[in-house]
Amino acid sequence: MTFLPAGNASISEGTSVSSDPIDLAALPHDFLWGTATAAYQIEGAVTEDGRAPSIWDTFSHTPGKIDNDDNGDVACDHYHRWREDIGLMRRLGTNAYRLSIAWPRVLPAGDGEVNPKGLAFYDELIDGLLEAGITPTATLYHWDLPQALQDRGGWPERDTAEHFAAYAAVVAERLGDRVKHWATLNEPSCSAWIGHLEGKMAPGWTDLTAAVRTSYHLLLGHGLAVQAIRAACPDARIGIVNNLSTVYAATDRPEDEAAARRHDGHVNRWWLDPVHGRGFPADMREVYGVELPEHPGDLKTIAAPLDWLGLNYYFPAYVEDDPNGPAPYVRSVRRPDVPRTGMDWEIDASGIETLLLRLTDEYGARKLYVTENGSAYPDVVRPDGTIDDPERQAYLIEHLAAVASAARKGAPLAGYFAWSLLDNFEWAYGYDKRFGLVHVDYDTQARTIKGSGHRYADIIRTHRNRASRAA
Repeated sequence: MTFLPAGNASISEGTSVSSDPIDLAALPHDFLWGTATAAYQIEGAVTEDGRAPSIWDTFSHTPGKIDNDDNGDVACDHYHRWREDIGLMRRLGTNAYRLSIAWPRVLPAGDGEVNPKGLAFYDELIDGLLEAGITPTATLYHWDLPQALQDRGGWPERDTAEHFAAYAAVVAERLGDRVKHWATLNEPSCSAWIGHLEGKMAPGWTDLTAAVRTSYHLLLGHGLAVQAIRAACPDARIGIVNNLSTVYAATDRPEDEAAARRHDGHVNRWWLDPVHGRGFPADMREVYGVELPEHPGDLKTIAAPLDWLGLNYYFPAYVEDDPNGPAPYVRSVRRPDVPRTGMDWEIDASGIETLLLRLTDEYGARKLYVTENGSAYPDVVRPDGTIDDPERQAYLIEHLAAVASAARKGAPLAGYFAWSLLDNFEWAYGYDKRFGLVHVDYDTQARTIKGSGHRYADIIRTHRNRASRAA
């Protein structure tokens, strides 16, 4: 399957998906309808019950790093309001919830002594989800490395991968009797490239060598964690979550087509090939020019068999050659006159279908989940307290239509997790960007289901009724 366009025509031609009703019949009867969140973005309570700082606590408290100098100290106060948030999930009708475990809440020093209160929080949360009929999918790493490990070198050091596996074992041993769906890493490309190469996310480095070493040790940590989870929970179903993009050359110049190939290697193949036993792409190793910290047996560990793959999809990439820029020597091109979200991200619902089929055809995925997909817009609260968000509703419908189309064409789709359950701390963007199906008033912590949340509930109910009739 090709992912590169044949020339200029692909840029000017529309690629939006029709807003016709979603082909819900293409989705399996046991499809997981969920929402997703991340610990640092919603939990708050950053100094309570033994939790220690993460790299995001440090980064967000560094002046100038976060819009409005926001931080996650309180966020959505989910640590104290999780029961209310489970109630919101029930009102939406979801039957799955993708959460992340905060490493510094469980192992404040990154290794060594376990914090019993930290594990007890997740014990209660998991039990509450199960009592509500909601399947938990636990992500072990959503970017919140304990600062104590960062102080010892962080992800550029091999020890961090080994500490991650030990942390995975602790969590799986405690929760594995109830949690069967596990993700090792969320979007390792963001941790490596945005955090260590571009400096826009924690820890805020701009060092190519450190970034490449980080990428290697993240995937090594993934493989070691798979082993640890399987040892603790033999019936676990384990995957990894990658943020992928469809990639297009901005023109038909050979230089730009080569740039598109490099960008695909940077954001897609570098993360997919190793976990599928293909090793790190040779062309990208040459582009980076950084010696990988390889040990014998590492590639086999990284390619540990998986039960599923997770796709996070938000936007396509149009790029041109940038020989004087940083590796991978490409520059993003902003196309005029195309629809965009409040993040200024181009909207192209066809991309999610293209990627799901690519994972199926090129990588032989046995089971796929859309683990994140959503849009930010500047919501307006009406005088009566309601929030109608037609743009987010249209985005949701278009992308679910594309997901169902991929399933109809053979992609083994098993679930969709909308990003996000709640408006939350949106990393370097602070609190200005709202992705939630549920609006959060950060002054009062009041929650209000938006129009998109009600629309999602309608879609879920329709699919569930169809599946019941077909049974």
